[in-house]
Amino acid sequence: MRTLTVDLGDRSYPIFIGHGIRQQKALFDEAIHGKQVMIVTNDTIAPLYLDAMVSMLSADYKVDTCILPDGEVYKTLDTYGMIMTRLLEAKHNRTTTIIALGGGVVGDMAGFAAATYQRGVPFIQVPTTLLSQVDSSVGGKTGVNHPLGKNMIGAFYQPQAVIIDTETLESLPQRELSAGMAEVIKYGLICDAPFFDWLEQEMTDLMTLDKDKISDAIYRSCLAKANVVAQDEREGGIRAILNLGHTFGHAIETEMGYGNWLHGEAVAAGSVLALDLSWRMGNMTDEDMSRSIALFKAANLPVLPPESMTLDSFVERMALDKKVLDGSLRLVLLAALGDAIVTSDFPMAYFNECLLDALEASKQANLH
Repeated sequence: MRTLTVDLGDRSYPIFIGHGIRQQKALFDEAIHGKQVMIVTNDTIAPLYLDAMVSMLSADYKVDTCILPDGEVYKTLDTYGMIMTRLLEAKHNRTTTIIALGGGVVGDMAGFAAATYQRGVPFIQVPTTLLSQVDSSVGGKTGVNHPLGKNMIGAFYQPQAVIIDTETLESLPQRELSAGMAEVIKYGLICDAPFFDWLEQEMTDLMTLDKDKISDAIYRSCLAKANVVAQDEREGGIRAILNLGHTFGHAIETEMGYGNWLHGEAVAAGSVLALDLSWRMGNMTDEDMSRSIALFKAANLPVLPPESMTLDSFVERMALDKKVLDGSLRLVLLAALGDAIVTSDFPMAYFNECLLDALEASKQANLH
């Protein structure tokens, strides 16, 4: 087992990474406050892992469960309300601990419930997808979607611990594994060029879940995110670099309907758009672009936006993004491979050309 810490002073917490560690009760005992536990999961994960966790914890805690429907389409205030109802029905008090057992949707909603139930109760992240293990479970972003925009309702609220069991990846559909790899690649692009080089060499083994290599990839991804979050917990500055591809990607997810494009798929296509704009601005070489696109493709990820979208639909959706400040769209771009910047200073002509060329390429690709 490997351990690292998200350093946030008195709100610091550990991240544990290992194979089979979701059954190590001592990890939970260190993070659980009080004697009540509510495990929030979904109807895909529950048959796989819920009974074992309930059995493990029931000897020392009053354990209740809340099983949500699975899918990004259910990341709503109504589903959040289901968690609140279960907590109240089971008479959980402010010393209860919520455990999020599942992927990013479960983690985001359980975390938001923890942030708001009786004005805040402790919670533990047990992420079961690659995307949640390397991204959404770390850093304290919680929330739900709105029909007009992704993650527009939420709170910054840090967990007590993140327990990453790489064994859960063995039950992950290949498409979900690819989606998670988009966030892994992101770290190489924004802040760790040597990690990008390593991913190029190891992607085949990573996609077949080589135990040591996937653990290394998760560790290096979490380390990169922990370092950024420790510097800027509430995204007032450098933390925004973690959103490479997300402004474009969130527009795709919202336009296409939540869940039709997986988050990681949208982030991959959005990242390529951000890289293309960086290239047009002279910050990326032709070789950088070719390598980046090839790496996304090696992870079986899309590198073009949906052909049904238009320049207007992108602009309309992106105008509602959280990173818009005082009417000015901010994007995460690259100053160089491994060096991200957050800026509103980009030529709109390049922005429009970037989108129009990508949409045309998508149409042409679908004609063949």
